[in-house]
Amino acid sequence: MKWSDLSDNWCPVARTLSVVGDRWTMLVLRDCFLGMSRFEQFIESSGMTRHILADRLKRLVEAGVLERVAYTTTPKRYDYVLTEKGKELAPALLSLRDWGKKHLPVRRATSA
Repeated sequence: MKWSDLSDNWCPVARTLSVVGDRWTMLVLRDCFLGMSRFEQFIESSGMTRHILADRLKRLVEAGVLERVAYTTTPKRYDYVLTEKGKELAPALLSLRDWGKKHLPVRRATSA
């Protein structure tokens, strides 16, 4: 089953994951909550390819999670900002962050 096929699934978790359920999308959302809004900022922060980022931004805009706002007309460039719908994902992102801090702490090699 493809993610796009879940839009009429009875399970709200499955439907939500069809919008935000991959690591690249979650990293875009993380960056938006950290105040980033520009394509190049997302690339630099996440390391994803331009093609993947363009796809994720398009999907988030189509889902109403992000809004494209032009900041220049020549060349045409956009900020990607959270909508009210997108801002409502904050508690979920914070819960994922807190769970990761608790259960997946950064492990640094000790120097000998």
